[in-house]
Amino acid sequence: MKKDYIRPLDIRNGCVDMGHGAGGRAAAQLIEELFLAAFDNEYLRQGDDGAALAIPVGARLVMATDGHVVSPLFFSGGDVGSLSVHGTINDVAMCGAVPLYLAASFILEEGFPLADLKRIVDSMAAASRAAGVPVVTGDTKVVEKGKGDGVFISTTGVGVVAAGVHISGANARPGDAVLLSGTIGEHGVAVLSKRESLDFETTVASDSAALHGLVAAMLAASDGVRVLRDPTRGGLATTLNEIARQSNVGMLLDEAAIPVLPQVEAACELLGLDPLYVANEGKLVAICAPDAADAVLAAMRAHPLGANAVRIGSVTEDPHRFVQMETSFGGRRVVDWLSGEQLPRIC
Repeated sequence: MKKDYIRPLDIRNGCVDMGHGAGGRAAAQLIEELFLAAFDNEYLRQGDDGAALAIPVGARLVMATDGHVVSPLFFSGGDVGSLSVHGTINDVAMCGAVPLYLAASFILEEGFPLADLKRIVDSMAAASRAAGVPVVTGDTKVVEKGKGDGVFISTTGVGVVAAGVHISGANARPGDAVLLSGTIGEHGVAVLSKRESLDFETTVASDSAALHGLVAAMLAASDGVRVLRDPTRGGLATTLNEIARQSNVGMLLDEAAIPVLPQVEAACELLGLDPLYVANEGKLVAICAPDAADAVLAAMRAHPLGANAVRIGSVTEDPHRFVQMETSFGGRRVVDWLSGEQLPRIC
């Protein structure tokens, strides 16, 4: 039941103050009039400190957690709210699991505009509803002005893995096919262009999206999918190096097969960036058995988030675990780990 507060939250002109994190009346009002109003579901309505969740009998659980400190908070194609939902859902999905529930923790800086907070929370709630994965519990803390950076969001996701599904970065085998769900680099370029106030002839929008539906279609098409990973921080190159190390294999990529939008390629050339190392938030890499590649690729292309899926290379036997690339000029080069921080604060 809605409580009678002295006055409603001033969403348009108000700001977060220390009272909103003190656990008293102001904190209760912020939770009820902003967070609960946006995320409303049967679990949150119970008003407990946690959520009692229904889990299928005999299911294997997957849990993933992620912190989101993107700067700026709003960018073309998304914001920190929708990003926090998509990022954690994708981490759960990359384990071959069906995401079921989310938890969210907000660290707010004193003085942060309530209008911006509502915009973020509404975006987060819309992304959660669209994905069918509710936010069932959460927490809010407020830090003094100057000791935060607007808002930080941590999300935790819980999902279940079906019997017979065993997805891991350690499963790649020599001869396996390396598949990519689409073009790379949009998210990192979108964030950087907004942060640095760069104007390109064509707007580059983030690819931020929840990928669990695409994963479900791929797993339904074949039981030959061995590895799934979303190439976020460090981009495609870093993700493939992580898998190579985990599986003790090498990889050989075809540079011409890796899709990059012309506007992303142009922006990266202008800024001195390599698209292989630029972050993505709505793409996945799949490694599958060679005889399953065609079926998995067809399933990817039949899904809206995998319409531009391609095969970009193969897994090789290599004790050095090198990721190599056959270039457009006919040579071969090592695609090494990202050295340092190419593009900070993108997720």
